[in-house]
Amino acid sequence: MTPRTHDTEAAEPPKRWRAARAAVPALLLAVAFTAGSVALGNTGGRQGAAATATPWAGRADAASVSSLQAHLRTQPRDFSGWAALALAYVERARTDGDPSRYPEAERALERSLDLAPGNDQALAGRAALAAARHDFTGALADADRALKRNPYSERALCTRVDALVELGRYAEAARAADTADDRRPGIPVFTRYAYVRELRGDVADARRVLKQALAGATAPGDIAYISAQLGQLAWNEGEYGLALRHYGQALAADEDYLPALEGRARAQAASGQRATAIRGLEQVVARAPLPGPLVALGELYEARGGRGDRARARDQYALVDAWTALARAGGVDVDLDTALAAADHGDRAAALRAARAEWSRRRTVHTADALAWALHVNGRDAEALPYARRATATGYRNAGFHFHRGVVELAAGQERAARTHLKKALELNPGFSPLGARQARAALETSEAAK
Repeated sequence: MTPRTHDTEAAEPPKRWRAARAAVPALLLAVAFTAGSVALGNTGGRQGAAATATPWAGRADAASVSSLQAHLRTQPRDFSGWAALALAYVERARTDGDPSRYPEAERALERSLDLAPGNDQALAGRAALAAARHDFTGALADADRALKRNPYSERALCTRVDALVELGRYAEAARAADTADDRRPGIPVFTRYAYVRELRGDVADARRVLKQALAGATAPGDIAYISAQLGQLAWNEGEYGLALRHYGQALAADEDYLPALEGRARAQAASGQRATAIRGLEQVVARAPLPGPLVALGELYEARGGRGDRARARDQYALVDAWTALARAGGVDVDLDTALAAADHGDRAAALRAARAEWSRRRTVHTADALAWALHVNGRDAEALPYARRATATGYRNAGFHFHRGVVELAAGQERAARTHLKKALELNPGFSPLGARQARAALETSEAAK
């Protein structure tokens, strides 16, 4: 079944990085649903905010929060109002990056459930909150509880898809997306449906569904989000001109939409517009120093190799540590982010610990890739190989995954397989990472010369 058109719809960071504290929270909560979305260095995954984040964009601004608060002061026993306020807090946390809104959301949900035990709005809200905290097992359980009460709850249906994806249960996620499409077709469902298809390697269908969703979008936030997802699909396929057009459409709808600004800079870098890309990423990290753009900017500095660029790159990588500390203090699980960043630009032993911890919680293609790479940089290639294979097993077209697998295979003595995957990475997306692509080409040339 495919979507159809319907009439309905922490520890303190090092002192020299404390100046960044005010900026880091600006998008802390954009890491909600990030496992499938983190793009650190050469991973080639989705940028910044997650693949499944933001279909609700624009639905909970500061005015709506204030309006709900005022309503509840006069109607304090309105359980639906408390659930709506909790969801607004979660949305505002995602857009504003204010971790203090998590406990506020939790208290509002508790109030709603005290007034009306088991109401589906609060249960769906609790699922969304758990997902924002990366407790995907809890999110799935609460989504299921909400759907027992109300099988047509859009938020519960969508959060259920998110949770199954982030737990690596892809076949179940596909069935959940079909169910959601049957019950509540619309932009939130369509975007999730597309990502499930993309993870299984069906880029054409993912693109078709996103275009269908875009055709039905009217809110600027929805247009920006869907267009940026189309841009990411094109970038993953090495179609940089098309990616830039999609990112331009996203920014025409919302000139400040950070995933589109980041994506545009990455596409510019891959197209050879390095100076423009660096300026763009500098603007992104000034507003939102998240791991993805920080590492991407650091790698562009390294690739440029001018005076002071190595120090500039180190500064970006150090800010990842500051972000990690703040995110943990906000109750967000960031082991996947830590593993990816530290493997290439930090403490390799810490990278392996983080990757193992994440793998123990959820077994996605992204965690398999992160664990494979962390094992590799720690010299444990025989252990890394099964995970590298698992990362590419679903058909997900990710150049970074194939690069990692090729390097692991080369280190493990499997040169023919290594050449296959290194070539695939460079054919799929030759600009997937400034440093990773250069390393892939060098490894391939070395292997070819040794034949």
